[in-house]
Amino acid sequence: MEEVDVEPAVTNIPSASAGKHLGFAWGPGDILVYETLYKRSGASQSGYPFIHEVRKDEDIYSPILRKLFNESHHIFVGLQTIKEDLPSKNKKPQFVSISKNYRSVIRACMEELRQVAVSSKDAEEAMQSGNQVSILLAIELIWNLCEVLFIEAAPAGSLLLHLLDWVRLHKPVDEKTREVLQSESPAEHHDYWDVVLGYVLQGRLEEARQMLMKQATLQPAARSMFKLMDTLLSKMPFYDPSGTQTLTEFDVKWRHWHEEVDRCLQDNSFASNQHLELICKILVGDEDTLLEHKELLSTWYHFLVTRLLFCHPTVKPVELHFYAQSCMTMFLDPRSVPEPLDSILLAAFEFDIHQVIKDCSIALNNWWFVAHLTDLLDHCKLLQSHNLHFGSNLREFLLLEYASGLFTHHSLWQLAVDYFDHCPEFGRVYLELQIERVPLDTERKALKVLRICEQRQMSEQVRSICKIMAMRALRNNRLGSALSWSIRAKDAAFATLISEKFLQDYCNRGTFSDLDLIDNLGPAMLLSDRLTFLGKYREFHKLYGEKHFGEAAKLLLSLMTAKIAPRSFWMTLLTDALPLLEQKEVIFSAEQTHELMFCLEELTSSLNTITPGTDRPMQEEDIEVTKVELLRLALARNLAMAIVKEGTVEA
Repeated sequence: MEEVDVEPAVTNIPSASAGKHLGFAWGPGDILVYETLYKRSGASQSGYPFIHEVRKDEDIYSPILRKLFNESHHIFVGLQTIKEDLPSKNKKPQFVSISKNYRSVIRACMEELRQVAVSSKDAEEAMQSGNQVSILLAIELIWNLCEVLFIEAAPAGSLLLHLLDWVRLHKPVDEKTREVLQSESPAEHHDYWDVVLGYVLQGRLEEARQMLMKQATLQPAARSMFKLMDTLLSKMPFYDPSGTQTLTEFDVKWRHWHEEVDRCLQDNSFASNQHLELICKILVGDEDTLLEHKELLSTWYHFLVTRLLFCHPTVKPVELHFYAQSCMTMFLDPRSVPEPLDSILLAAFEFDIHQVIKDCSIALNNWWFVAHLTDLLDHCKLLQSHNLHFGSNLREFLLLEYASGLFTHHSLWQLAVDYFDHCPEFGRVYLELQIERVPLDTERKALKVLRICEQRQMSEQVRSICKIMAMRALRNNRLGSALSWSIRAKDAAFATLISEKFLQDYCNRGTFSDLDLIDNLGPAMLLSDRLTFLGKYREFHKLYGEKHFGEAAKLLLSLMTAKIAPRSFWMTLLTDALPLLEQKEVIFSAEQTHELMFCLEELTSSLNTITPGTDRPMQEEDIEVTKVELLRLALARNLAMAIVKEGTVEA
């Protein structure tokens, strides 16, 4: 029998074995365990200064199981797009199809894990893969049964057909059949009769008849007996939901067949062949005979379906729990404790959806199964009565838990965003809390996170991410990137700081870095005065470079007179005006020259009032004095030329 849960991995914590007092903190995917400062009386030895990370969910670190998470995410998103206003009758085929898609993803991962378990040379890896296969087998078994009972909601007659398919899928006899058929003499193979009985127990009577033909050719004397058995097998009726026959008509026909089989048994028609007599007893539904072949049935639920097939083929859904309980009691050792899987399947047969989800949550080692199954059942309107007392329904609670676990993984966190999006009550709050914990290792990852936040108008998180990235870029002296992030964050103070850094860098090097960014600031330059100045100052340099001297002069003057330029940068601006003042053609008008003179005087007066005793190198003072003298001379010459020019024009 498949085990639902496996033994948890042991994490060795030295402090625990030393009897130390431990504290712990729960996380979405792990637990942090640490030694506290608490000391018991008499304790003197010092502890270990470590924090241990104990992982609860190892599955998200398995490359194969990550495929399960990725594939099921696409199915989940598709399920959310099914329109609520469609009639239930129209939606049912879609829900069944989605359920089968989930199961196909589970089976694909199971096959891949099985191959790893067989081919791996690492014993530990092979054992771990084998354990994961067992868990997925159990998950698919439970999901398939839930699909039959809850989603398909098959009525009497069809119900048994679905249960037969369920058992055949999970208890195949084909592998043993292959061994028998590939032998030199299949009818004499030691597993031959096990294969025949296996087919009969699963209601695969056509295959059983084909196998019996091989035995009939070896025993010509018993040909009539084999022919009688072949007739009984071929005449066994199966309900056809698409046919015209009613369930009552089928029941009458089946009872006639059953009485015929019983007569053959009472007449000792097969007394001379124990194997055929055994098949006849199975066909008549003899419980003792079935229980004698537990090794072929292997599970109580296989016994249940076989018993229904040969005793109660028109079983109704409401009667299932009675037969399931009795079959489980008969099949299992009364002294043994039922496995978690047994309890879950029994709860499903009792149509207790809530108990199925509860038991699976306890038994399984992650939330993937319960989250997706509950979501599907909720869409089928089967969980309406199960609301929780703390503000959210069962579906949302399980999806939030599952998505929170995904957020602990370096790449799967992106899937979790969609799960939070489809949790109307608390999804937004959870996403805001979790998105802030995503480590922004690279700029590419930061842009991914930022895009997610911007799409959802999460302005606080957008600002936080941009500030973090801006600070990181500034620490690495990447001014262009830092400015870009601060603009995205709409952080005026930080944009001012970086603009200052740009201007300092210009003063030191004489050129601007990241020209593309500064040239294309656009309306973003209005974020702060300093950023506006940086953009306009760069615009001045472009105009000067393109020899648009008049426009350049006007812009330079406006930067000073409008007080946009910082006072510390005035001398640089006045120095930039020198080449324009030295041009042969008069560029600054008399009025503009007066304004420049006024700015120069204002600057020199402020320089002269610097607190005495301030240590300034003599050479630096000399340079400043020289600059001021050159500027005064150039301004005086330009003023004279401007007055002459303007006077001449007026005359």
